[in-house]
Amino acid sequence: MSGDSCILVLNAGSSSVKFALFSDAEPPARRLSGAVDGIGHDGGRFRAAEANGGVWSDEEVHVSNQEGAIELLLSAIERHRAGRSIVAVGHRVAHGGPDCICPLFVTSELEARLKRLIPLAPLHLPHNLAGIAAVRAHRPKLPQVACFDTAFHATLPKVAQMTGLPRDIVSREIRRYGFHGLSYEFIVDDIRRRYGAAADGERLIVAHLGSGASMAAIKGGRSIETTMGFSTLSGLPMGTRSGDLDPGLILYLILEKGLSAEALQHILYERSGLLGLSGVSSDMRELLAQKNRPQVADAIDYFCARSRAYIGSLATTLGGIDRLVFTGGIGANAPAVRAKVCAGLEHLGIGLDDERNASGARLISADASRVAIEAFATDEEIMIARHVQQVLAVQPSAQGL
Repeated sequence: MSGDSCILVLNAGSSSVKFALFSDAEPPARRLSGAVDGIGHDGGRFRAAEANGGVWSDEEVHVSNQEGAIELLLSAIERHRAGRSIVAVGHRVAHGGPDCICPLFVTSELEARLKRLIPLAPLHLPHNLAGIAAVRAHRPKLPQVACFDTAFHATLPKVAQMTGLPRDIVSREIRRYGFHGLSYEFIVDDIRRRYGAAADGERLIVAHLGSGASMAAIKGGRSIETTMGFSTLSGLPMGTRSGDLDPGLILYLILEKGLSAEALQHILYERSGLLGLSGVSSDMRELLAQKNRPQVADAIDYFCARSRAYIGSLATTLGGIDRLVFTGGIGANAPAVRAKVCAGLEHLGIGLDDERNASGARLISADASRVAIEAFATDEEIMIARHVQQVLAVQPSAQGL
């Protein structure tokens, strides 16, 4: 490794801290990526690989919380960096509320604001904030930048931000936000780089399908509608999250079945979706391997049917569709799911080429398809690294470790 400066990207979750290390060059180049998994459990693991695929670390560890995981990670990079200094840390932050519509330097004021937003993303923001606090505890002079998954959707038209609640109840924070914004931003940027500025004239639908799943309608490079709204529960069914439900069903579970708010939160976030429907797993790979089991088949069919319905809805918002991109862990890697989702959408001009779809090609539409259909991996981490560079360029206050 040569002695250059780097940007560390962190995504702190409940049981893992994912990370990537990028050179602070233009454009940033990935040096390392990996994760500390199994936080708070026996048999945790610290895995990291170099950009060329070489194993950089693979060891069993025991860490009790995000702070311990990040201390382990920072120390490992410092030991093995061979002259490479970290100039800043970029964090994926699930929710920025109505005011955080661009990447921001982390300050005590910003942390206080994000703490007030925890009720809007109760299963994500506490861990994101724990990651920020851990870096500050171990490297207090290291600049940190928060990059928000809601920011890309700041361009949603007013009608797309609205809810059906009475105006005397609705406040600034009660609105539809949208999530997976860093993923959508990467897809838009990638299409621009490949096809030029003319691609901005396209009517684009991006299907980010994974353990968390959403879709967005994008025009002129801007989000104009999305399936997730106020919370990360809404829209498509996901690995363990329900997706859209009739509000009357929620009331029924509370009033007639006596479920507490805590029990209902656990069901909606952690026991529903693919896991709840299949009774087997939240992982689509495992479900596809057991698709002959009736409940598993039902779960796959429901996921694909809801995905198909949302593509139709978003196409209506756009007034048609020119390009459909599948991404996320399922979208980029599950040809069988893509085929099921696209089946029956021929009236929208969507025609899949079965051989291309099965082969892992990027372009998977048939030659006669009016809609270009693509499938490729997103890269939220590099978007965060780019954002950190941009913030540092505007306000250069970086200091190495």
